[in-house]
Amino acid sequence: MDVTDASELSSRLLDEVGSAVIADRGFFETVLLGVVSKGHVLLEDVPGTGKTLTARSMATALGLSFSRVQFTPDLLPADITGTHVFNEQTREFEFTRGPIFANVVLADEINRAPPKTQSAMLEAMEEGQVTVDGDTYDLPQPFFVMATQNPVDMEGTFELPEAQVDRFLAKTAIGYPDSEGEVELLRRRAGRDTQSPTVESVLDPEQVEELRAVPETVQVDDDLLTYMADIARATREDYRVEVGVSPRGTQRLFEAARAMAAMAGREFVAPDDIKRVAQPVLAHRLVLTPDARVENVDKASIVENVLGEVPVPTV
Repeated sequence: MDVTDASELSSRLLDEVGSAVIADRGFFETVLLGVVSKGHVLLEDVPGTGKTLTARSMATALGLSFSRVQFTPDLLPADITGTHVFNEQTREFEFTRGPIFANVVLADEINRAPPKTQSAMLEAMEEGQVTVDGDTYDLPQPFFVMATQNPVDMEGTFELPEAQVDRFLAKTAIGYPDSEGEVELLRRRAGRDTQSPTVESVLDPEQVEELRAVPETVQVDDDLLTYMADIARATREDYRVEVGVSPRGTQRLFEAARAMAAMAGREFVAPDDIKRVAQPVLAHRLVLTPDARVENVDKASIVENVLGEVPVPTV
């Protein structure tokens, strides 16, 4: 598969998911960016905007298996990873796989789970494996986590550790539809007998793996490598930021920019690719100073300021 094929398939997939979910195309691009970049995506939005439908539709369009985990304060690691169950016939313990053994996993309201359960998710997201009672099990490939959290009802929640937040390639929000979009939502509901819409498969697991390999062929000019490094360093020097973008974040920016170029059908990264992915890839990695938090400084605005200050190379 080359970049032309990758771009065509990406466009078809976005069209298919868009036929089920009313949202801005840029939102779907960010979610797909996580898949193509071999990363994970965090969605923060109020209930009822279509986060679960987006995850299920994306999994179906990709032709991948789907699993949904509802995170609660009493959720244990074994509830996600699985556990060993004693078999009366064989007189041996057998491993029963948990819901995390799927290609696309929706971690619904992930910030409601206790830290011990979060650590199990951290291993799965970073290593592509889980460890249960000292035994390690590989997760199916491709493996993609789409996590959600509700920014309104924070009672009974646990703040995600910075180490786990840093494992998400991108963070985005679906937002409310505009007036025309909401009318279209009702029009589509009137045209079917079921509450939730369905989509058709566009890819299969083998094609998804091929699609995820395409960004490795995309070229990045040395000046753009310097540009991305300068952006990361600028976030660390901002007076409103206590902890800036980590080296891992810089690498994720590089990977996301290549994936964006591949989705656009280009064999090289352009400065616009970097600007397009910078906000969803970098903003959630920033840790603000206490003063900035009190003043409700928007992390996305800091990234925008940095992009406006760092000189853009001519490629």
